[in-house]
Amino acid sequence: MNEAALQLEGIEKTYNRGRPGEVQVLRGVNLTVAPGEVVALVAPSGAGKSTLLHIAGLLDTPDTGAVRIAGEDMAGQGDAARTATRRRDVGFIYQFHHLLPEFTAAENVILPQLANGTSRAAAEARAAELLGRVGVAARAGHRPAALSGGEQQRVAFCRALANAPRLLLADEPTGNLDPGTSDQVFAALMELVRGTGLSALIATHNLDLAARMDRVLRLEDGRLGA
Repeated sequence: MNEAALQLEGIEKTYNRGRPGEVQVLRGVNLTVAPGEVVALVAPSGAGKSTLLHIAGLLDTPDTGAVRIAGEDMAGQGDAARTATRRRDVGFIYQFHHLLPEFTAAENVILPQLANGTSRAAAEARAAELLGRVGVAARAGHRPAALSGGEQQRVAFCRALANAPRLLLADEPTGNLDPGTSDQVFAALMELVRGTGLSALIATHNLDLAARMDRVLRLEDGRLGA
């Protein structure tokens, strides 16, 4: 039986603990994302979805609770081990593309692979494959400033998947786009996710997009439910 891509058990997170303005953001969150499953995370602004994604992606640590990536318990892991797991197994997409402006679309997808030890030739081939899948192969030689918003975000998707992670974490990946472009870009993302067979946890305010995923979870008052 394949290990779950992501398991969160009893996750709690409080900011300003024991001080004025203390805020408990997460209250005993439990979550499992199965291999190949795409889960929507729906939450109002300020509900803690970004905190939850950062904990799931090893960018932040919970006060209590367990985080497992592909069955590996992250508790007690040092910074180097957590960074290695994040580079190997987790891809991130944010609302804003955060592409490196001085590099072309292809180079933005190639660079993370080089940093992970992939050969230049293999990285270039992977970049060309991914950019082709999302329909921006013809724009591979352009820098971000020469791309539309939708094209920039498609390149960001490719960058997140460049190192073939097991788990994709996305925080409002189409939130910065107009409705028409958002729908097209989300379709490209889902095709990319389904085509590569990875698992995904995607935070969105858009209930229509959420309904196109395998399962919808809602985060309210620090608790997660269907």
